[in-house]
Amino acid sequence: MATEILPDDRALRISRRERAFAQMEEHDLDVLVLGRQANVRYFSGAPQLWVAGTRPFGPICTIVRSTGEIHLNSTWDEGIPDDIPHERLYGLAWNPMTLIEVLKNIDGAATARRVGTDALTPSFARLLPMAFPNAELVDGEPAMRAARRVKTPAEIATLRGALRVAERSLAAAVAELREGVSEKELTGVMLEAQATAGVSTPATQDGAWVTSKEHPWRRARSDGRVHAGDLVAFAAGVLADGYVGEVGRTWPVGDVDTGSLYERWNALWDRLVGACRPGRPASGLLAAYAAAGEPLPPMPVAHGLGLGFDPPVVTPHLQATADAEVLEPGMVLAVSCYVWQQGIGAVFGRDAVLITPDGPEVLTSSPSATRAGAGAG
Repeated sequence: MATEILPDDRALRISRRERAFAQMEEHDLDVLVLGRQANVRYFSGAPQLWVAGTRPFGPICTIVRSTGEIHLNSTWDEGIPDDIPHERLYGLAWNPMTLIEVLKNIDGAATARRVGTDALTPSFARLLPMAFPNAELVDGEPAMRAARRVKTPAEIATLRGALRVAERSLAAAVAELREGVSEKELTGVMLEAQATAGVSTPATQDGAWVTSKEHPWRRARSDGRVHAGDLVAFAAGVLADGYVGEVGRTWPVGDVDTGSLYERWNALWDRLVGACRPGRPASGLLAAYAAAGEPLPPMPVAHGLGLGFDPPVVTPHLQATADAEVLEPGMVLAVSCYVWQQGIGAVFGRDAVLITPDGPEVLTSSPSATRAGAGAG
């Protein structure tokens, strides 16, 4: 396993920057100040170290459209691309005025008319005008969302790598599925397989759970033990090379009389894939559940895959957004298919779907018990 921190591949960096600079032009942004890690990496191509967890906004990456210069908050050169020279790096500072002085001295700061930020705190809302005295501060997140929602060929290649790691870890956990094993043990096997593949950052909280036969969204029992006749759901998610890869499957333990449950799952899945076509509204994925006569699940029916949790997020809680969002070639969605039946349990599946000019391409290929019809012993 390599221990050196490397920047993202050059082709990946350049293709992303072209899209991001085009959106700066489209949104009339002279300067973009980024603090969200996914946005910072999208523009800079530099993995951000020691930034796990939630933190308040800070000016981590500053981009000037007229010069094409990228200024990055970093105290060392490891992982920094060679097209961001050392003189454009600025170190960490406890005093925010130190950062403001750095921003003041960036070429183009004094003349900028419109400065976008992807987030803001009350303190930086007061301080940033000092760095950009002639500028209007505006929301820069729409520009980054527009850039990130459609993936470049280089991004799709990287996503495929993340998905392969997720699928291998899921297969490792399924291989250990048996009566008496615990949900935690199965999740541990999944995480171990991911770490063996060089990925130490899971993208999902729960790796495996026994679906309830009595309630559509709950776990079967509090002790987390697997019994014969259970349907066990697996959700493998990884953050590999900055990109999230997710896959989900459900496997039975022993002989499970599923009745028409798998047929319902297959019928719903066919409708969901059919909705993943360019020019269609994202709300078509919600309509697929209604057309199949299935209730909507508690999780989003679909969300964008990329550097983090990308748009769109397709959920009935954001119906207006789903109606307005139109699917485009190059978008990659994690699509969730979920059906439940009293007395049997739930069948859950999640697959990555690429929207192409000719229609959907399913990027995940993990075996599915819904088609194989085989149970674990």
